[in-house]
Amino acid sequence: MNKVALVKQKLTELLIQAASQAQEQGKLPSVALPEVALERPQNPEHGDYASSLPLKLARVTSVDPLAIAKDVAGLIVPSSEIDTIAVAPPGFINFTLKTDWLTRQVDSILETGDSYGDIDLGQGSRVQLEFVSVNPTGPLHVGHGRGAILGDTLANVLAAAGYQVEKEYYINDAGSQMKAFYRSLYARYQQCLGLDAEMPTDGYLGGYMTDLAEEIIADKGDSLLALSESEAVSQLGQLGLDKIIGQIKNDLKLLRVDFDVWFSEQSLFDKGQYETVMSLLREGGHIAEKEGAIWFASTALGEDKDNVVVRGDGSPTYFASDIAYHYDKFVVRKFDEVIDIWGADHQGHVSRMKAVVGALGIAPERLKVIISQMVTLRRGDELVRISKRSGDIITLREVVEEVGTDACRFFFVSRSADSQMDFDLELAKKQSAENPVYYV
Repeated sequence: MNKVALVKQKLTELLIQAASQAQEQGKLPSVALPEVALERPQNPEHGDYASSLPLKLARVTSVDPLAIAKDVAGLIVPSSEIDTIAVAPPGFINFTLKTDWLTRQVDSILETGDSYGDIDLGQGSRVQLEFVSVNPTGPLHVGHGRGAILGDTLANVLAAAGYQVEKEYYINDAGSQMKAFYRSLYARYQQCLGLDAEMPTDGYLGGYMTDLAEEIIADKGDSLLALSESEAVSQLGQLGLDKIIGQIKNDLKLLRVDFDVWFSEQSLFDKGQYETVMSLLREGGHIAEKEGAIWFASTALGEDKDNVVVRGDGSPTYFASDIAYHYDKFVVRKFDEVIDIWGADHQGHVSRMKAVVGALGIAPERLKVIISQMVTLRRGDELVRISKRSGDIITLREVVEEVGTDACRFFFVSRSADSQMDFDLELAKKQSAENPVYYV
């Protein structure tokens, strides 16, 4: 912690000690001390810090606040940082720090460099921070940017606070949405080669899918048409997946966001974590079979409903993947704490995730979930609509290139994650005090 912050804490402790001593000496009634707060006076002539403790004590003791201020100030133990202690009406205690002590802090700041202000709160505790984790079915949009910057900023804060932080992107490369993406790409590939192919009803219709198909044609030509449909879909899907992940990485670099680990959902099935957690849940009596599906018996743990983990067709749900994923985080990789940053559409997923973590014998409080609320993109009064499936999309890259990286990072951390926000592209570019970035 920096020395200026420490001196404020020290002054607070000296005030508490002096007030307690005044009570012991009978100068003050023995009442519970109110919270001691130090503020920076608006007028520099009133010193570097001021406390209104005497005014607070006066309200509960009916003693003259100025008399309290004089008694408490007279009992404050001298300190090497303090130049003067003054009492001011109607009942303030003002502190002025020594000039030579303050000037020495400049040397301390220069010597410490980028680590100035760091603390050892975490004491090396290992924290895994997972964020963004967008399905690799298309480009990132502005809402994903909010989660990216929130996660990256939080990682910086935790690292400065003495935690070992690992930033991770969870690649949802398994499941029904990826299958829809693969089939969509196969249809676009065929269409770009002049064949009559119909897009799947659950397909991705954005123009970026045609661009993706054309990129693959430029590299592979029509060679994939010689394969069976299932093989062509599989190979095209992998090529498309790799390209989309490459785009996502490049887009995040524009925001100065990078990850230590890119974790594949498919690896949970390939390496056996999925089978392991299903066995553990069965052994613990947390699995129920009903209505042709396999359920996690959440209601027995206080949830309002049970949750499907394996569908009637035998395919695992996203919840099943998430269970295996968190088992991998806590048990296989042994993180002390895990922080997930999820989009607003995952709000209802939080309690069941904590319930299943507890069912696996892991303290639920070790999992923390931050919900990043929706972002509305505007140009002044005009609403800009975003939808990956329909193709009506403003990408994150377009936004960053239009308003700049610093403006994006500033805007997204200027509001708490749990509040919805409007991102006004026109405001972010204004060179006037109306734009908070420009004003700062």
